[in-house]
Amino acid sequence: MVTDDTASASPLGPKPGFVTTRLSIMMFLQFFVWGAWYVTVGNYMGAHGMADHIYLAYIVGPIAAIVSPFFLGMIADRFFATERVLGILHILGGLFMFLAPVVATRSDDPRLFIAVLLLHMLCYMPTLGLTNTEAFHHITNQERQFPVIRVFGTIGWIAANWVVSKWLHADKEAVQFFVTGGAGLALGLFSFVLPHTPPPGVGKQVKFTEIIGLDALRKLSSVSFYVFLVSSFLICIPLAAYYSYAPVFADNVGMQDVAFNMSFGQIAEIVFMLAMPLFFMFLGVKWMLLIGMLAWVVRYGLFSAAATDGIIWMVLGGILLHGICYDFFFVTGFIYTDKKSTPEIRGQAQGLLVLVTQGLGLGLGAFLIGKLVNYSKSSEYDTLTEQAGQFRDEYAQLTEQAGGQVTEQAQSLWNQATDALLSTYDWRMIWLIPCVMAAAVMIGFFLFFRDDTKKNPADSADAAA
Repeated sequence: MVTDDTASASPLGPKPGFVTTRLSIMMFLQFFVWGAWYVTVGNYMGAHGMADHIYLAYIVGPIAAIVSPFFLGMIADRFFATERVLGILHILGGLFMFLAPVVATRSDDPRLFIAVLLLHMLCYMPTLGLTNTEAFHHITNQERQFPVIRVFGTIGWIAANWVVSKWLHADKEAVQFFVTGGAGLALGLFSFVLPHTPPPGVGKQVKFTEIIGLDALRKLSSVSFYVFLVSSFLICIPLAAYYSYAPVFADNVGMQDVAFNMSFGQIAEIVFMLAMPLFFMFLGVKWMLLIGMLAWVVRYGLFSAAATDGIIWMVLGGILLHGICYDFFFVTGFIYTDKKSTPEIRGQAQGLLVLVTQGLGLGLGAFLIGKLVNYSKSSEYDTLTEQAGQFRDEYAQLTEQAGGQVTEQAQSLWNQATDALLSTYDWRMIWLIPCVMAAAVMIGFFLFFRDDTKKNPADSADAAA
């Protein structure tokens, strides 16, 4: 087992030591960077006249994820140490994010704002695979050690949501991008003191089939892995609805401090992340993935039911399912892929999974859900949003005059704003369609997937300890 004293340090970093600590800080900052803007950018765009383009902000990540395997295959796996590439990418990504609000305020064309977000994500997306490669290289028991390290990523996401939403009240303000940029620069510099991870494919000839992940796919060849990969792609299509529009929906049903409240989903994620070794022992890969898919079906069912009358507890219930939705599907998928991989193709395999899920799946999903949302948009959208804004402004004034207390009159104004916002889109249909899609994929996965990973007795004993 790798301890805090056994792994090698980066040539630019400190002496060997505190490996788990450094990997945990890396994961914290990695997801702080993402969480500081990803949840609230839709609300920012809606407040700044870019509501029809919200879905484009959630397509830039998938586009970057499609490019990511090429970068990982050509560079990260072959020529440079993982921690160095990680550092350079985060520094560049942080600088691009500082530019985003400047472009948004100085240009009337939302596409320029989207273009800057794309530049940021082209730097960020490869780092998801790189951080996994960095962590997996320095641990010996994926099922036990990785969740403990990865949970700090969830804590980082929560911290970012709280800073932006609860502390700075910047769900709709440009400061969220400055917070993101600062965190990116911090992680970029910190990356140079991470444990040294040499490129596993150094000295090998670069092949196009390896770059696009076909070699990894061939070496991972099994019917079950193909079923897993196809199911992962298909399930990510409806999943995109949550990432793109759940914050907007939460705001429409009357939820305040949206990012703060949505962070409770990540708090639930921590609980399940820490319990994952036990779940692996008793459930195995297939049932964990199935339960993760089922959680998405239930989540969308709750959202659809909540849409008619703005039932906030149902929305909160759907948010709290995030621990199962994310851990049992995405994290289990990363671990399953790693268990099926050899060290030589680990980077390619993780990059391939990112390509299929967060690239092709979420990209197609964001595009389709964006079209669905815009199709369901009310012809009186502008009037309704203007009315809602007036009601909320009056609510804020009355609440301030009452010393922070919500009077009956103020609550009535808030409820009127909620009624107006819930009429801007057909939210019931928007959530019902991905609910049905997720259910169909879940049934197909149940019928055709077989867990073909061979359990290592030593790992099982270690996990039970």
